[in-house]
Amino acid sequence: MTIRTLSLLIVLGVTAVADGERDNQVDNVRRIPPAGVKVPDADKAELSAGLDALGKEIDAIRAEQKGKATLHLLPDVEIYHKAVRYALQYDEFFNPKDIATAKNQLQLGLYRAKQLREGTPNWWNTRGMVSLGYVSKIDGSVQPYNLLIPVTWSAGQPDKHRLDTWFHGRGETLSELNFLNQKNTEFQPKDAFVLSLYGRYCCANKLAGEVDLFEALDDVKKRYPIDENRIVVRGFSMGGAACWQFAVHFAGKWAAAAPGAGFSETADFLKVFQNEKLKPTDYEQKLWHMYDCTDYAVNLFNCPTVAYSGEIDKQKQAADMMAEAMKKEGLELTHIIGPKTAHAYEKTAKEEVIRRIDEIAARGRNPVPRKIRFTTWTLLYNEMFWLTVDGMEKHWERARVDAELVGDSEVQAKTGNVTALTFAIAPGRCPLDAAKKIKVTLDDQVLEAPAVGSDRSWQATFHKDGGKWAAGPLAEGLRKRHGLQGPIDDAFMDSFLMVKPSGKPLNDKVGEWAAKEMDHAVVHWRQQYRGDARVTADDAVSEADIASSNLVLWGDPSSNKVLARIADKLPIHWTEKTVTVGAQSYPSDTHVAILIYPNPLNPKKYVVLNSGFTFREYDYLNNARQVPKLPDWAVVDVTTPPNSRWPGNVVAANFFTDSWELAK
Repeated sequence: MTIRTLSLLIVLGVTAVADGERDNQVDNVRRIPPAGVKVPDADKAELSAGLDALGKEIDAIRAEQKGKATLHLLPDVEIYHKAVRYALQYDEFFNPKDIATAKNQLQLGLYRAKQLREGTPNWWNTRGMVSLGYVSKIDGSVQPYNLLIPVTWSAGQPDKHRLDTWFHGRGETLSELNFLNQKNTEFQPKDAFVLSLYGRYCCANKLAGEVDLFEALDDVKKRYPIDENRIVVRGFSMGGAACWQFAVHFAGKWAAAAPGAGFSETADFLKVFQNEKLKPTDYEQKLWHMYDCTDYAVNLFNCPTVAYSGEIDKQKQAADMMAEAMKKEGLELTHIIGPKTAHAYEKTAKEEVIRRIDEIAARGRNPVPRKIRFTTWTLLYNEMFWLTVDGMEKHWERARVDAELVGDSEVQAKTGNVTALTFAIAPGRCPLDAAKKIKVTLDDQVLEAPAVGSDRSWQATFHKDGGKWAAGPLAEGLRKRHGLQGPIDDAFMDSFLMVKPSGKPLNDKVGEWAAKEMDHAVVHWRQQYRGDARVTADDAVSEADIASSNLVLWGDPSSNKVLARIADKLPIHWTEKTVTVGAQSYPSDTHVAILIYPNPLNPKKYVVLNSGFTFREYDYLNNARQVPKLPDWAVVDVTTPPNSRWPGNVVAANFFTDSWELAK
């Protein structure tokens, strides 16, 4: 490896050593993040004192400035406290130099706190790279991001700017402390803001890392004038994988996408890169459809994409797979290849990527394209520009809509596996004629549609009834819908609350299993998603908690008071003797129920039984493995101890139907 290539790898934030068969051993899994270096006692004492001082300043600001406009800047102070606290409390100083970095960050935090208390915060009104933060809706944690502010921006200026996002490569030692110390980004377009995501550590921006992008984007838009039609997603290595998934799942949101290397699906990548022999269950294979970008390739019809790969990089496989998938849809991938280059950007090829992306970004995104091609496998990803899929016949099977605005008074669409959809065009943007009657043709069926509004907005909703399309939404009732479609891991993409049992379990073995698995879920949420999971006792859950959060209930109907309230309203029945799923029963002294279901106390939110996110330690070793491992429900035999892949012996598991019933 040349010095130049090594330096590029460091800038890109990726590890120089590839995973391999050593990371295919279920019983010999290395720790991620790894253990840190020893911190001298004197430095520990100094850092502890600094944390205490900064913590008191943060508490004082929160009390003094309650209700004041400047309080929204407090997370910009808290990011430094959290970064140092995590490093010190959880043994995450990975280099002796990190100790000095931590001391410096405490000083930065105190300096910002002083400015905030004095009413003179100015760190956001700067140029170059600045570290900022927001409070996540998921767990209430403060999450950091770095923002490159262009020299051409000035406060109060009305002109909107292009924004590029940057997703970093895999870095198992990329703590908050190290991330906040980064002051470089791979691309620095002229006049553009560049949002560098922490992405909740090292998860390829999946699940909570996916939400991180949109929460950080919202925070940036509140502070700075961003052009919604000139947002570009970019990334390399693990960040390239993140870029692929944002490009295909949210194709209508971006002006362009520029993925570099990475991976675009699970099965083939693990065979090629990891030399792994895969033996997935049926439900695991279905769950791959959540993040396998090849399954969503047609969506790139709506998102100009310029991919990059080194000619001799193993991870060129990602773009090759996407090119093949796009070709099947009649699309051609623009794929720039760095000659004789491994896992890095080659200079001339990089310049070509920059030229092409700059040209596309200058034109900007058309927010109301005439033609849309859209596919999805889950209502989690259900939007494309002016189209929203509201219902599917069968989850985890391909749904498809090809729609077009024809002339000035007609919408035509062909669908597959879709039971409801909405067409909606924002005010001032509808190209249809308000003076003409609008005709909608769905699967060759002509339907009446509402007129275009006087403000040039238009919206029409349709659903299937007896196999025929009809105007209006689906009837109210319990069914899978966007944000309430499973699988278990979906509950951890929004506000969640861990609910600890206070009563006596039905039997000691299951009670012991539940206690250990809850501890495991809390610890690994912090390690992998960098937040402190909110935990409360079952007798302390409030009506506000039920209204605002997905409830993760641990234990059984005897030990957990909240579970006892809803046990008879769940499709899986749990008694002193059995756990019953349909016609099948399992002894409850050795078996436990895991599931996700609309909360009977608030059907707009989930209830989860006995599970955190469902991939485990083995899956941390390669980001392509970090996908949901369990479907909507499972029964686990706890006589088999949990390991690095499973919470025990999964004796049964499946998805609920789209009406949240047990499949027959």
